[in-house]
Amino acid sequence: MPAMNRGWQQQFEEHRPQLRSVAYRMLGSTADADDALQDAWLRVNRADISGVDNLVAWLTTVVARICLDQLRSRRTRGEESLVHVPDPIITLGGAEDPEASALVADGVGLALLVVLETLGPDERVAFVLHDTFGVPFDDIAAVLDKTPAAARKLASRARQRVSTQAPTPDPDLGRQRKVVDAFFAAARDGDLEGLVSVLHPEVVLRSDGGAARPQLNRLLRGARVVASQAVLTSALAPFVRPVLVNGAAGVVVAPRREAQVVMAFTVVDGAVVAIDVLSDPQRLASLDLTAVLGRT
Repeated sequence: MPAMNRGWQQQFEEHRPQLRSVAYRMLGSTADADDALQDAWLRVNRADISGVDNLVAWLTTVVARICLDQLRSRRTRGEESLVHVPDPIITLGGAEDPEASALVADGVGLALLVVLETLGPDERVAFVLHDTFGVPFDDIAAVLDKTPAAARKLASRARQRVSTQAPTPDPDLGRQRKVVDAFFAAARDGDLEGLVSVLHPEVVLRSDGGAARPQLNRLLRGARVVASQAVLTSALAPFVRPVLVNGAAGVVVAPRREAQVVMAFTVVDGAVVAIDVLSDPQRLASLDLTAVLGRT
């Protein structure tokens, strides 16, 4: 290991939250993001960084290359599915977890991450690096092994899809929570019309049950279709616990203090436009929900 590299380890740790945020936006998985940072750490220790003027920028491109490799590998292995809900970041709205808050800064809701999942690897990397972290296209081009013009075109194409498919939620959490509470009140009472009234006519529900619950892997569209499904789950209403999911109003459904479902709501102009549901037992078990469910 070059002797001077050891002096940069502290700086790597100082910038870890930002680097993890880069990886999470690109990969949609906290575990994969952590793996990417570990890989980056090893590469830094092996590299000669004597000529690096801007460590943060250089580390960002290192993490980006690792994430790009992961995204391309996923596509090669055919891991894409009809519905995949990225890993949710669950908080209670306080300052209990600054690192979690950093991950979802700048409105990185689940609905946005779902749209990012539909992008090609190069598009996703170009968009995240430029539009979220302001990386110049010359640097992005080096990561993608393309020209700056090609990198700019990839980011533009991704931006267009995001702008049309990822709605911007109401910035007022109080208004969001009021709509979500009305949704569950109507579901609890079996009030189909009440549910329809809080849903956008073209609402989308994405449900990811994983391999363990394939019957829950579904994509539903339309207020009445989604409302009819919600009525069928009225028995879960007593176990709903309000949380923030990626910084927006959501819930954890936890009978016997065991998480069975995480639901994220995207609320725009007083109506729910998207609901993202994670009910995959394996992925739910990996979430740290101690602050939400209490210690056993």
